[in-house]
Amino acid sequence: MNDFTKVALVTGATGGIGQAIAKKIASDGYIVFVHYSGNEEKAAKLIEEIVDAGGKASLVQADVTNALSVMEMFDTVRSVNGELNVVVHSAGIMPMARIEPENLDEFKRVIDTNLIGTFLVLSHAAKCVSSGGRIIALSSSVVAKNFPQYGPYIASKKGVEGLIRVLANELKGKNITVNGIAPGPTGTDLFFKGKSEDLINWFKDQNPMNRIGTPEDIANGVSALTGDLGRWINGQIIRVNGGFA
Repeated sequence: MNDFTKVALVTGATGGIGQAIAKKIASDGYIVFVHYSGNEEKAAKLIEEIVDAGGKASLVQADVTNALSVMEMFDTVRSVNGELNVVVHSAGIMPMARIEPENLDEFKRVIDTNLIGTFLVLSHAAKCVSSGGRIIALSSSVVAKNFPQYGPYIASKKGVEGLIRVLANELKGKNITVNGIAPGPTGTDLFFKGKSEDLINWFKDQNPMNRIGTPEDIANGVSALTGDLGRWINGQIIRVNGGFA
């Protein structure tokens, strides 16, 4: 029976993968703070779904690219019982842009959100997460593929993986693990948007499991890291992708 004494923060919780993570962590017995950037209605609907399923959840808004906003988010989360046990940083964007001079602004936007946002969230998590806690950030299995137009996104996620490994070492002696989850192609609205059936089938064919992942597949990977079985996994990037790499 869940006693709801532990607190978790899930950023980017209105996205397809973020929603699944928030629901799974709530079902694992955490009080979940559902972070959103702009879509409060979608976040509130997620809260209702978690509560209807017997969980506990609250809303928290923040711009992950803004240092003050991120600090205030962590202050709000810690106000529940003075502790924060799990942080899952799922917030991010994935616009397509070729490596061309006219796309510099788009590159900066991706770096601001995906890399600087991760730095801010991880830096506060490092100060706020209690002993025995877990910090998880999402990368992507696409970093191994080097597809055209993915340059800004891959650059940002490579940086995220570096931050994860370094922070794991910087928290030596704190009894806090820091890991990354790198999903492969996952069946979210964002993934399917603008893709033909032939292209979707191509992605399926690239996977030994011959399918696209589900948000729940990714959430289960996160849950494994936050549970008791994940206590000896640290400084790792786990490719939750069915073999797509």
